[in-house]
Amino acid sequence: MRPSHIAPRPDFPPPASAPPPLRLLVADDNPVVRAGLTALLSGRTDTTVVAEASDGREAYEAALRHRPDVILLDVRMPGVDGISALPHLVRLAPVMMLTYSHETETVREALRLGAGGYLVHGEFTTEQLVRAVRDVREGRPHVTPGAARALLTSLREGAPAHELSNTPELMADSPPSTLSQLQPSVGQSFRSRFRLSTREAEIMDFIASGMSNQQIAAACFISEKTVKNHINRIFAKLQTTTRSQATAKWLGVA
Repeated sequence: MRPSHIAPRPDFPPPASAPPPLRLLVADDNPVVRAGLTALLSGRTDTTVVAEASDGREAYEAALRHRPDVILLDVRMPGVDGISALPHLVRLAPVMMLTYSHETETVREALRLGAGGYLVHGEFTTEQLVRAVRDVREGRPHVTPGAARALLTSLREGAPAHELSNTPELMADSPPSTLSQLQPSVGQSFRSRFRLSTREAEIMDFIASGMSNQQIAAACFISEKTVKNHINRIFAKLQTTTRSQATAKWLGVA
């Protein structure tokens, strides 16, 4: 005999919703870098930029207003620089240093003052940046090879050899296999390898800041057709096919 009733099926839990995007504050005195990072990180589902700042004081005020999950902080900025602002900012949110500077003293001082990580432009991809930001929020430090090398040099100069075996924790979450190739010359901008002309570099900066062809033409006093010709040559040199790909390479996050 069939049972008089069929037991109801157990309710399956609803699918887990995606976590809210990480809310980031970008502090850098270079408007091109700020605009490029904002465009890259706000165009994703897992991160968004809630505020920008051009120096340490603006970063502190913006952090008070917006309460970001993580602060991306440059080192050298006019007014209040990143190192000076760092002790105040770490009280408000985890801080990731994101800069072109990898001098030994700067790296050591930033980490001593509470930075949760130290990333050097040109040594990471967008995905690695996002992973590092998430890890820093959870208290897991990240450094890219240039910063790690500077830190290791400092440790070797100031500690006996037998103590060095206990120091690589900062490097553990950034294995060399997951990091982009180191640049051949520490003192030379990684952008020089693209071999853009002065005009092409200027236009690439405009592209990274989010300007349209029409806006670039007006800023450079050239025709839109000339802008398009420059962009075609830029894409060929950067080995990209879209503005977002070119921007990522130009900012050192691809």
